[in-house]
Amino acid sequence: MATAASGQPIIGVDLRVSKRLLWVGGAYYPLQNVARVYTLTIHPRRKDAVVLFVKRVLLLGMATVFLLLLAATSNGFGSSGDDSGGVTALVVIAAGAALVYSVVEMLKVLSAPPHFVLAVETTGPSTAVVTSPDADELRGLAHQIAQAIENPAAEFTVRVNTVAISPQHYYFGDNVNMYGGTGNVGMAS
Repeated sequence: MATAASGQPIIGVDLRVSKRLLWVGGAYYPLQNVARVYTLTIHPRRKDAVVLFVKRVLLLGMATVFLLLLAATSNGFGSSGDDSGGVTALVVIAAGAALVYSVVEMLKVLSAPPHFVLAVETTGPSTAVVTSPDADELRGLAHQIAQAIENPAAEFTVRVNTVAISPQHYYFGDNVNMYGGTGNVGMAS
């Protein structure tokens, strides 16, 4: 099994149109429910990952200082010195583990590559995403799927890749929810 540069597994799946259904691996989507088929490059949320890391480090630092001060002051109120040493060690170990976790989470996003993908959105909340090293192949697939929507007799099968990605780590483009038809002034970012 191949892996992406970020260590994410790339899995080969069949993308197939048969009997008015679009199959992506084991998932199927009725063609009449396909709202949009398009290609795009998804980019990791690197800035968001760094900002989240800084927030975590600041919060972790404040919590660690607070707990260490609490342990030191409780030592002055008649607690045995052994208890405060154990609490201090526990606080330092927990803070170190949380820091390591935060660093690993940030590095996952920072080392993740952008992916050129074919996205199939349905009228509901579902989206299928496949990738290929050949961008022209994905653009051709988008046209084939669009033609299959127009032509009920169309059938084809092609082998593509899918990559396991977290929506929290990648920017998929703008999400716009608009209700009503008056007073719309644009998109807030």
